[in-house]
Amino acid sequence: MKPIISKKDYNVLQSIITGHQTNLSTKETNGLKAELEKAEIVNENEVDSKTIQLNTLFEVEDIATKKTWNLILTLPNEVNIKECKVSVFSPFGVALIGFSEGMTIECKLPSGSKKLKILKVNTK
Repeated sequence: MKPIISKKDYNVLQSIITGHQTNLSTKETNGLKAELEKAEIVNENEVDSKTIQLNTLFEVEDIATKKTWNLILTLPNEVNIKECKVSVFSPFGVALIGFSEGMTIECKLPSGSKKLKILKVNTK
């Protein structure tokens, strides 16, 4: 499965990666860089509205525990746990950007590997 990412998001993320922001670890940067390298980059109007992109609100479920999260995918400087905003550079963000509602994704989190199902995607 290839993630589908808009040219606009791709350009923003590439500029952050190449800008070497000091608050990002090499592991975070390399994870997203690898995801971008295998992504299909398309014009913004070609991205399905049910595909997770930057500033997308989505609901995801851990298949094993049935726990769900409602999150918004953001840039690192916009992260706010109280507002459920997670970084695109986080393991969650790297695993989910570019994938669509209904898909199941394998995600390597600090707590271990998880299978996540994307239940719902809404653009903000």
